[in-house]
Amino acid sequence: MENFETKLKRLEYLGEQIRQNDVSLEDAFKCFEEGTKLACELEKEIDRIEGKIQILTNEPNSASPDAKPALDLFSGFDA
Repeated sequence: MENFETKLKRLEYLGEQIRQNDVSLEDAFKCFEEGTKLACELEKEIDRIEGKIQILTNEPNSASPDAKPALDLFSGFDA
């Protein structure tokens, strides 16, 4: 599977090809078709990464003294 950067470079290349003055309609359409597929793949990858970032930034920081445990297994027990 290609990585994000490779897909992005390919998308940029396809955009450049479409802008060429001498590109045929058929070639431009092929570039457009591939480009829309790549754009969807990149968007899904960005959404996946944003989801991971949201999870990481919403977890309590265990180094913080005010952080509460995710599971309060021992509440109600007197030591």
